[in-house]
Amino acid sequence: MNTLSHLAVGTEQQDRFSRRLADALFRIRSQLIGAILFGVVAPVILRGQFERLPDQIASYDNSLFGTLCAVLIGYMVFRKVTVLPGSNAFTSITPAFLSSYGIIIAIFFILRLDYSRAQFLVSFALTTCWFIALSYYVARFREANLGLVSSEKLKELASIPGVSWVNFASPEAASKQRHLPLVVNLRDPKLGPEWERYLAEEAIAGRVIYNTKQIVESLEGRVRVEHLSENSFGHLAPDSIYAPAKRYIDAISAAVALVLLSPLFLIVAAWIKLDSPGPVIFRQERMGYRGKTFTMFKFRSMTVRAPDAGDERKLDMTQNDDQRITRSGRFIRKTRIDELPQLWNIFIGEMSWIGPRPETLSLSSWYEEEIPFYRYRHIVRPGITGWAQVKQGHVTSVDDVRRKLEYDFYYVKHFSVWTDVFIGIQTVRVMFTGLGAK
Repeated sequence: MNTLSHLAVGTEQQDRFSRRLADALFRIRSQLIGAILFGVVAPVILRGQFERLPDQIASYDNSLFGTLCAVLIGYMVFRKVTVLPGSNAFTSITPAFLSSYGIIIAIFFILRLDYSRAQFLVSFALTTCWFIALSYYVARFREANLGLVSSEKLKELASIPGVSWVNFASPEAASKQRHLPLVVNLRDPKLGPEWERYLAEEAIAGRVIYNTKQIVESLEGRVRVEHLSENSFGHLAPDSIYAPAKRYIDAISAAVALVLLSPLFLIVAAWIKLDSPGPVIFRQERMGYRGKTFTMFKFRSMTVRAPDAGDERKLDMTQNDDQRITRSGRFIRKTRIDELPQLWNIFIGEMSWIGPRPETLSLSSWYEEEIPFYRYRHIVRPGITGWAQVKQGHVTSVDDVRRKLEYDFYYVKHFSVWTDVFIGIQTVRVMFTGLGAK
């Protein structure tokens, strides 16, 4: 065997080992063991080695228990938000554990319990470093493998990144790789009784079987707009338990934010006034919750146009590199500061922090004519940010609107506190990177 053959064999064995290790690290047990070792045990050992004047024994016990709770809560949040489609583990790790450690420290502060700030800080740093390294390794060497029963969708599904598909032409072929979950169009008339019997037996045996439509929806993070049916959404109303609680959370948090951000409001208002002529606040009628119109407020980021400046629809739709955007407007739009006056809309119940973006009346009427069931997106309160915003950004055509609507429908279908947490984390990323801001 020549040198090149030796290198090829060695590289193949190394890749096989890396994939096996990535599969092992992907297991919950492995992740939790590493998190406890790095986030709980290691800080205690380091504290014992470097602390010259030990604190009271209560401080050790409280710090040990507190860091353990922070690691477990942060891991729970991390797992919840990263199982959602389109999730980015790297951008979710720090916010997830920052919130969990903050909650535990706040509880200790309220109860006036002794704890070591240094131990908490080291625990937070080691825990986040562990999960960042783990996520990087798993993302690099681990790819989801799924078995496809029908080849009709193979070309479409092959374009979805991060998934490797194995096409099975017969139940005999599927039986040879029983470790792979199966993806099948259960409504396919060509499926045949042989496949149906095999799928029923495999389901009884515990094999994971997905419907094609559901797996595509999960991987892409959007609900295809075909028809509005009870089978697609389960029911046509969002979660009845979380919705009222979200309204109270929105109102209280908006009131606090209005008070805390009032100095920023004054600074931005002065900048806009000095930058270009016109009012500081931009007011516009939008289509809102349950199809009712309301006046939405924003910091003005564009030049004031003449009353008859052209097609109302085109003017309402912001284009890429729109010449109407002012110098101050480019910054406040990129950082989403222009949306802050909508805190008042949230406080009075016209909007929410997270939900489908409200459209202008002219665009809403146009979309309703072009796209069936467009009004269904009004079943939840519109938001400052939403699933479509972090996935797609602004739209410039009817085709873009159709895809945006698919993201909005996905949000309605998966309306929950965890979806909102994930969107909030992604919005912070957008604010710092400018991704999606136009």
